[in-house]
Amino acid sequence: MLYGNLQSPLKGALCARGVAGKALLEDNERPQSPLIRQGARGEGKWRAVSWDEALDHVAQKITEAQNRYGRQTVLWSDREGPFTDLSRGFMRGLGSPNVCSHSPSCDLNAHHACKAVLGLGRGMTVYDFANAKHIVLQTRNIFEAINLGEARTVMQALRKGCKLTVIDIRQNVTSSKADKFHIIRPGTDYAFNLAVINTLISENLYNKEYVRAHTTGFDALAAFVAPYTAQWAAQECGIEPRAITDLAHVLAAAAPQVIWHPGWMTSRYADSFQVGRTALVITALLGGTGAKGGIVPGRTPKDCGKSGLKKFVDLYPAVKLPRADGLGFENKAFDPGKGLLHKAFDAISSPPEGVPPVKVYMAWRHDPLQGFPDPDALKKKLDGLDLLVSTTFSWSDTAWYADVVLPMSTYLERESIIAGKNGLKPQFFVRRRAVQPRYDTRADWEIISGLSRRLGLDSLVFDSAEAVWNFQLEGTGLTIEDFDAKGFISLTDDALYVDQSTYAFPTGSGKVELSSESYGKGFAENAGISMLPPYISPQSPPEGTFRITFGRVAVHTQGHTVNNPLLYEQVPENTVWINTDSAKRAGLKPGDRVRVLDARGGNMGEAGIKITAFIHPEAVFVVHGFGHDLPCESLAVDKGIADNKCLKGGLDLQDQGGGGLSLQEHFVSLEKVG
Repeated sequence: MLYGNLQSPLKGALCARGVAGKALLEDNERPQSPLIRQGARGEGKWRAVSWDEALDHVAQKITEAQNRYGRQTVLWSDREGPFTDLSRGFMRGLGSPNVCSHSPSCDLNAHHACKAVLGLGRGMTVYDFANAKHIVLQTRNIFEAINLGEARTVMQALRKGCKLTVIDIRQNVTSSKADKFHIIRPGTDYAFNLAVINTLISENLYNKEYVRAHTTGFDALAAFVAPYTAQWAAQECGIEPRAITDLAHVLAAAAPQVIWHPGWMTSRYADSFQVGRTALVITALLGGTGAKGGIVPGRTPKDCGKSGLKKFVDLYPAVKLPRADGLGFENKAFDPGKGLLHKAFDAISSPPEGVPPVKVYMAWRHDPLQGFPDPDALKKKLDGLDLLVSTTFSWSDTAWYADVVLPMSTYLERESIIAGKNGLKPQFFVRRRAVQPRYDTRADWEIISGLSRRLGLDSLVFDSAEAVWNFQLEGTGLTIEDFDAKGFISLTDDALYVDQSTYAFPTGSGKVELSSESYGKGFAENAGISMLPPYISPQSPPEGTFRITFGRVAVHTQGHTVNNPLLYEQVPENTVWINTDSAKRAGLKPGDRVRVLDARGGNMGEAGIKITAFIHPEAVFVVHGFGHDLPCESLAVDKGIADNKCLKGGLDLQDQGGGGLSLQEHFVSLEKVG
């Protein structure tokens, strides 16, 4: 039996995926040694090699490509997380600025919404759920897309009397805990939010003193939202006007201890950036930005009077060269730390003027062929690479299509660099290996160190995890033995809140920007990006089709765990949710199975159905990450719907305000099986 850290605030609690970690460890179908492709890409023919041969091969290919095309020819992407400093240092050492993340298919719109309104990235935007009086969750399914600490804190807040409102297209687990739940028409969240802002302003429910002293752009906002009344939005969203006005009143009564969450996986619609931005604007109008029980700035070791960890990125100078995705030059609003990976893929064959093509791509614990839309189109782009390397602890579509697979040890078998966690109580934490690797796999620091040795990056060469940790702890006054008792070190005993009366937000104005003036200036002058864009009603599904929507379930981590036998037993396929009336019109009954057909009539997989009144009739819903077709995954192969394959042309549908892909602007039809 696996247990979590008994010394942590979670008291040893684990999510289902953590409990099933032993099955991941024992999986005999995961990559067991370094592999070099022998046949065509995706053919599944491999040659098992030693680590020396694999790392020599990758280093040689990188050197050859950089000598031919330039240092920027290397592209790196990962799933981010707390352990990325070493990889960022590696890319700086290589001299390439092309570091991207999975964010365009996940949180990028929310991240940029936080920067637009507060000047803070998503990682430094803290939700003080423990002290909130009212929480609004919209595109944030907190009890299924689980951050365990957040989920437990929200439940504790609800038990203490905090109210919860959920806005979604279907009744998920989070909505089952809500005091009020609103099913709205898919793609109308922006309309809903504009009407709430209209009500707060027109009925004088907003915090006038806070708005006057600590925000900018109020007059422009007020003029803009004037036409967007609750009566107007009710028609768009398919709800009663009173649902909107009542919500505005109860939020005003709970202010300033109000959190309207800007979302997590917000790569949904063409205006999802504005959904997140207006969520933060509503919180600010109520005085909740910076207030205890609201949305507050995160704190750092410096705020605790402590030194931060020594950084690997500081070993090499920042790379001041044009990026493959155009950020930092053509577009100074978007965060280069996140990147636009879908734009970087375009640079494989059609780079921006003056930028060398991308010819080496390293996908690190990341599966863009499953996490990004339209994998067939993406494969055609990847075919222009000289080298595709996948570093992974399990098989994935990207690993199967790679030239080299570098197998990473599972989280139970590897130690990682020390990580810092900012927030109200900043801390450092360390992950040590619990068992020795079962197969010929390596920890992330071992792989990067091995490549660095071959590429002349001597500062990143370490012979042991202890040497890595000792480097990071230089100047902190701490030793690795200080982590022995709990695995983490809190840098403060008390939560550190900012003083609202004196705190300057890191925006251009130093204030909360209700119309996001400084963020908007980061776009090229001719880009025409408005921070107060008019609402555009979403397209209705063509006759006989449904908008395809997808999300998480607490049992699985996207597509990474569907071949885990313990988790597969719990959720073996992604059942298709369909509205009761829609099912009746389609002649579907409980127990039926359906094929999901994309807009071109292609079969995207087969699954059972869930007929329910608690999903909007324009939509169908599936859990993301199923429909695998790799023969090496005996449990997951041909199980369920491949939602990413439904999204033909999706690599070109980008939210212009926030950069996220518009993954739920696609339509499918259902075909009864049998």
